[in-house]
Order: sequence, then structure tokens, then C-alpha cells
Amino acid sequence: MVHQSQQNLLTPAQVAEQLGVTTHTLAVWRCTRRYPLKFHKIGTRVRYRQADVDAFIDHCAQVSS
Repeated sequence: MVHQSQQNLLTPAQVAEQLGVTTHTLAVWRCTRRYPLKFHKIGTRVRYRQADVDAFIDHCAQVSS
């Protein structure tokens, strides 16, 4: 049974595709905390909430404007 909140979680591959970067780049960002993209560790898995990805995109758009 999948918990309802887990249905809204994205894999690194899904987020990388949305952002146009590689999963390796996301891993570097997580390690270095270079960008304010929130992520969640569930056991050994890394997941992202769509709302956090959207907020990150909005933040980047404001910074570059």
C-alpha cells in the first residue's frame, strides 16, 4: 500500500527531466547545498515534492530577472 503523500513525490530522474539537468547534477546540488531545492530522504531513496520543485523554479526565475 502506497501512502497518499508518497504519490506526490518525484524521483531524481523525474526532477532532472523537468529542470533540464542530469541526475548527477541533482546529486551534486544535494551534497553541496548549492541551490535551495528541498529534497527528502526516505531510507536510502531521495524524493522531491512537486511543490518544492515548482518553488525552486519560481525562485530561479526571480533571481534571473
